[in-house]
Amino acid sequence: MGQIMLIRHGETTWSASRRHTSYTDLELTPDGERQAHALGSALADRQFVAVLTSPRIRALRTAQLAGLTVTGTDEDLAEWNYGEYEGRTTAEIHQDRPGWSVWSDGCPGGESPSEVGERLDRLLTTLHPLLDRGSVALVGHAHSLRVLGARWVGLQPSAGGLLRLDTATISLLGQEHGRRVILRWNQPLPPIAESPAAAARH
Repeated sequence: MGQIMLIRHGETTWSASRRHTSYTDLELTPDGERQAHALGSALADRQFVAVLTSPRIRALRTAQLAGLTVTGTDEDLAEWNYGEYEGRTTAEIHQDRPGWSVWSDGCPGGESPSEVGERLDRLLTTLHPLLDRGSVALVGHAHSLRVLGARWVGLQPSAGGLLRLDTATISLLGQEHGRRVILRWNQPLPPIAESPAAAARH
């Protein structure tokens, strides 16, 4: 059976400022584009029977810049729908709702943890016949991919809160002795040259 490679998209302005981004369709920043290009070297020797992405521009663009041939998009790979919390940071939400966590409370007007888990379970079911033929790459978003990782190993969607996932990182799901395991998680890219603008921010 093949493996599932999870690729989080490159940086956007909202990911850089830690704003919850689901349905807002943002482009990659220049640094995000450099990150996506750098992914290409890490993926150059990998063969995939399918490459699926979220329909959002930031995921599709990351796949393209990384040199992947996208075979399809899947709405089940979209980010957790944050509803009324779209565009807000956790710190801002805590001003109105102390103690809130997306992992336990979900989002008003958006999705609950169980709803996100259900659609990612559906995606895993869809992937099963593909994995009989080889490995699959999924290009998506932080929270939804974290839930997918948790569900792969049989944990509740909320367990995704224990699996930090940074932009432009690679994770790998597979098997060991017939059991589903996480083979690699949140693997960063090799350092890439910063733009003058990025250097000025530090």
